Amino acid sequence: MEALKQELKEKIIAVLNLEDIAVADINDTDALFGDGLGLDSIDALELIVLLDKDYGIKLTDPKEGKHIFQSIDTMSSYIAANRTK
Repeated sequence: MEALKQELKEKIIAVLNLEDIAVADINDTDALFGDGLGLDSIDALELIVLLDKDYGIKLTDPKEGKHIFQSIDTMSSYIAANRTK
C-alpha cells in the first residue's frame, strides 16, 4: 500500500502540474481539496481521468468522487479494492 501511495503522490503532482509541491510535502491524511492541497473542481476531473487511464476505474457518481478524493489514504484504499489495471 505504501508503494501505491507514493505512486499516487507522484502522479498527482505530475498530472496537476503542482510544481511547487514535493512528494514529501503531501501527507497521506491531508485533505486534497480545500485547506489541504487546495485542489479545485478542474483538478477533480483530472483525477477522475487518472483513475480511469492508470487504474481502469470509472467513476460515474460525483458523490462517490467526493468521498474517494478526500486524501491519499482514501484514494489508495479505493484503488487497491477496485483497480482493474
